[in-house]
Amino acid sequence: MATRVLVVYLLSAFSVAIIAALVITREETHQPHLSADNRGGPSNEKVWPKLVFSWRIVVSTAIAFLGSAFGTVGGVGGGGIFVPMLTLIIGFDTKSAAALSKCMIMAASAASVWYNLRVIHPTRDAPILDYDLALLFQPMLLLGITIGVSLSVVFPYWLITILIIILFLGTSTRSFFKGIGMWKEETLMKKELELKQEAKYNSRGEFLLDTDYEPLDCRENPSILRIMCSNLRWKRIAVLVSVWASFLLLQFLKNDVAACSLWYWVLNVLQFPIAFGVFGYEAAKLYRESKNKRMTGCTDSMCGASIGWTAMNLSLCALCGLLGGTVGGLLGSGGGFILGPLLLEIGVIPQVASATATFVMLYSSSLSVLEFYFLKRFPIPYALYLMAVSILAGFWGQFFVRKLVSFLRRASIIIFILSSVIFASAVTMGVVGIEKSIQMIHDHEFMGILDFCGNQQH
Repeated sequence: MATRVLVVYLLSAFSVAIIAALVITREETHQPHLSADNRGGPSNEKVWPKLVFSWRIVVSTAIAFLGSAFGTVGGVGGGGIFVPMLTLIIGFDTKSAAALSKCMIMAASAASVWYNLRVIHPTRDAPILDYDLALLFQPMLLLGITIGVSLSVVFPYWLITILIIILFLGTSTRSFFKGIGMWKEETLMKKELELKQEAKYNSRGEFLLDTDYEPLDCRENPSILRIMCSNLRWKRIAVLVSVWASFLLLQFLKNDVAACSLWYWVLNVLQFPIAFGVFGYEAAKLYRESKNKRMTGCTDSMCGASIGWTAMNLSLCALCGLLGGTVGGLLGSGGGFILGPLLLEIGVIPQVASATATFVMLYSSSLSVLEFYFLKRFPIPYALYLMAVSILAGFWGQFFVRKLVSFLRRASIIIFILSSVIFASAVTMGVVGIEKSIQMIHDHEFMGILDFCGNQQH
């Protein structure tokens, strides 16, 4: 019920915002005070500060480290924190900041995936990375990113800001309340465990030998190499890489053709059968498996969670994958702001949700990074420095939080981190967006939706 309320909230708010943008576009199209330059869309001027030691570098490094650490633990990346940091503190232009943000997300995700490959599943004898969910979301996420990148040069900045605030406030609020619910459940479980422990002793503190009990985890401690081998599914990885390579090839080919030409639309349309084909195959597989389990009365479920795959659930996953990718393309993030909360919403435990979300973001962010590299959208020295910071943060962030979760026996900590990162992103992106929108109004710039074909840049 709560999921449906969230979806209705997002669709209703998005619809109102887009309708308002269309109305403003209609009213301002023929306004005489708007010059031709002000109607031409976002500026292409690159602003690349030099990489020199200063207080800006120190502050940015600290924010980048914390953002990458908490972003990867929560499975949301941290693009909503990186872009404002790069524009406000260091001084990059918006497009370069978005490109560098992708570099940081890719590096942090890679470090996080490397760490998670060395971790066993907390409840089942299964990989910590859920490859079924990765195959379900990755193609839709990549498709959404290509849509979001195209819309980012068409939508006015104020509209992008409003859409991001609506999305981030909705997902952060929902995740926060889900974290509270899990915290309460964990508290009850700890109390029950304490009562069981107390029942093993009599009033004089003597241990009762005839007390029945079961150990918390009877699994052996395998070696790191064995854990990594059990977490790797090479056939699934090959499919994911094939989908990633297909989108990358189409993007490179599209950059060499004129905007809105016949081949431009052909290459854009080709992305849809690839995405929906892989998604449809995986969705049909999960639906059949779930149906067979229900018919046989099997209670075993994926990820230690009760995921009943229905047509409604799978349609919601497709919609949210597209939405997450679109937001990632608009913002310069990896799409984790949708994927992380959604995995929790469908019943995936936090440890698996975090690991799977960062695994999927590795593909989406690396696709954008390669494209931005060949388009020369970011300075290499800054990219290498910030990627190094993000790699260290991604690895050690996972290490310390996983240890904390294991010590306190509260996986809800991951959900609270996720919610906090999303809320912080809403605040930072909101402040930057409102400030820039006010400046655009003051400069009498065009505030409507721009012409699609005239503003597509390669």
